Amino acid sequence: MSPLPGIALFVATVLGMELFAYVAHRWLMHGPGWFLHASHHRARHGNFEANDWYAVIFAVPSFVLLLGGVQLGWWPGWAWVGAGIAAYGAIYFGFHDIVVHKRIGHRYVPRSAYMKRIVQAHRLHHAVETKEGTVSFGFLWAPRPEALKAELKRRGRAGVRGPAGADQAIEP
Repeated sequence: MSPLPGIALFVATVLGMELFAYVAHRWLMHGPGWFLHASHHRARHGNFEANDWYAVIFAVPSFVLLLGGVQLGWWPGWAWVGAGIAAYGAIYFGFHDIVVHKRIGHRYVPRSAYMKRIVQAHRLHHAVETKEGTVSFGFLWAPRPEALKAELKRRGRAGVRGPAGADQAIEP
């Protein structure tokens, strides 16, 4: 495969992964996969949480597609798709785990309107500690924080984290 179609496939995969991530986060992680994802909505003790298994699970298709496209004689485009999935994973790790959750210490402070919006939207997502009732499931695109706050208010703030030190979420 020539580089130009490969690069286009790679970019399309990275962009398409945002839709996949939204769907997986909204209906898998906040659905039947809550048994792993719940750890991510609570204080982390140690370096890892059960939710980290999702990184391993989602790396498998990337690895298989890269291996198939490069070494096993599959259609070469699969390697570009696998690389796009891996690139999205790296972007996700950098944004979500490092910038937002500071799993690696840093002094970065979001200054651009885009980064402020994404970080605030993700924090509003984490304001809800329960499986249902949360907002903003994307990672690289998010609605305006005002819209998310209005949606939380409309829902009666069900499941919203209480004041620091509180043991339970606020009930409507």
